Amino acid sequence: MKHIPLKMIRDHLLDIPQFSLPDGYRIRFYEKGDEHHWAKIEASVDEFKNDVAALEHFKKEFGSFTAEMTKRCLFIESEAGEKIATTTAWYGDLTGDGEITGRIHWVGVMPAYQGKKLAKPLMTTAMNTLAKYHSGAYLTTQTTSFQAVNMYLNYGFEPYCTGAACEEGWTIMEQTLGRKILERN
Repeated sequence: MKHIPLKMIRDHLLDIPQFSLPDGYRIRFYEKGDEHHWAKIEASVDEFKNDVAALEHFKKEFGSFTAEMTKRCLFIESEAGEKIATTTAWYGDLTGDGEITGRIHWVGVMPAYQGKKLAKPLMTTAMNTLAKYHSGAYLTTQTTSFQAVNMYLNYGFEPYCTGAACEEGWTIMEQTLGRKILERN
């Protein structure tokens, strides 16, 4: 499948779909030292070539915001305490106009735990966390993450088109997911 970056927005944080974790798992916020777990998870889902590159990125992007991470970065732990999934209920300026909005950022579930009904509860908790601080949200993804795109659509996110490749990317998503996504005239 062609890799095309996609952006999605949700203009409000009302009526967030609610999903609970299966038994044996728990969600908790970032604690000092969790950057190594974040790096391991994100490298396992091929966001980075290895844990070292992921850790370098974490330090660059979040290193001076660790106090905020304790309120915004989430982890799912297994019964044994292994950190197996993460996302961050972050923020950013989607349009470049200076308006800060919520952002679902760096969603990752280790491959051995994918398909175990963990992503939706993680997303629910992240969205509920964003709702404490923001009135809307956005995220960035790509066509190759079509299963995640489908989940984001089900959470009320909609395409946010800004470039020429946008329509091509969403056409690929419509074909892959078998659902109408873009409103066309």
